[in-house]
Amino acid sequence: MSDLEFPPMNFFDELEKIQQRIKGKRVLLFLDYDGTLTPIVKTPDLAVISSEMRELVRQASQVTTVSIVSGRATDDVREKVGIKGIFYAGSHGFEIVDPHGRVTINEEAKKVKSVIAEVHTKLSKKLEEVRGALVENVKYTISCHYRLVSDKDVHLVEFAVNKVLQDYPSLRKTDGKKVFEIRPRIDWDKGKAVEWIMDYLGYDRKKDLPVYVGDDTTDEDAFRVLKGRGIGIFVSNDIRPSEAEYIVNDTSDVRRILKFFLETAKEVAKKS
Repeated sequence: MSDLEFPPMNFFDELEKIQQRIKGKRVLLFLDYDGTLTPIVKTPDLAVISSEMRELVRQASQVTTVSIVSGRATDDVREKVGIKGIFYAGSHGFEIVDPHGRVTINEEAKKVKSVIAEVHTKLSKKLEEVRGALVENVKYTISCHYRLVSDKDVHLVEFAVNKVLQDYPSLRKTDGKKVFEIRPRIDWDKGKAVEWIMDYLGYDRKKDLPVYVGDDTTDEDAFRVLKGRGIGIFVSNDIRPSEAEYIVNDTSDVRRILKFFLETAKEVAKKS
């Protein structure tokens, strides 16, 4: 992202323009989970969606298409959100469950599932002595969290990840918020998952407006995919360059976004 010149615009400063873009179109709403629907917390198990946020997502799903796109395992995020009739794309989109419960798994990712399990075991053992390190098997990826690791020990976590990966050329490391992600070396990411869902829905540039809301570096792939086709909204109180067109501060702003699109969708439904 270093080649990007300008930071995103404040979403709420541009509501009139956004309303004009939405007019007469079907909104395809894509939402990240951690840091977007829930605040960032110390450990993944503490990231629980509030009843208010869940209700807003549920209401939105009644008037438009909603997809949750997460680095979490699909089963995990599906259980946490607990809303039927929407898309769930887990493990950065390697596994997608459609609104009818049908599961689609990236064929190449299937082949490395056993390798992921093996690396998870090795890395967990290597990091046993690093206080605060948490190694999470996310079915087709591994999340190595260091949010609770002291600053002086973070290099030990990255060293362990790099050391283990030396023996696994089929895997690669990416960075997130206080986490190292280990993923299959496959041309697939959240952006590809968004495109897959758009194709599934019969996306029409003239009739549809995809909107993606996310907070992490892994969401940049989705923002990039929507350039010229939809709207990317970056959730961050740190204004910096992003592939997203717009920016908001935090999860409370995400609630405002959902209310905005919910009301807009209701207006479109009334006129159709």
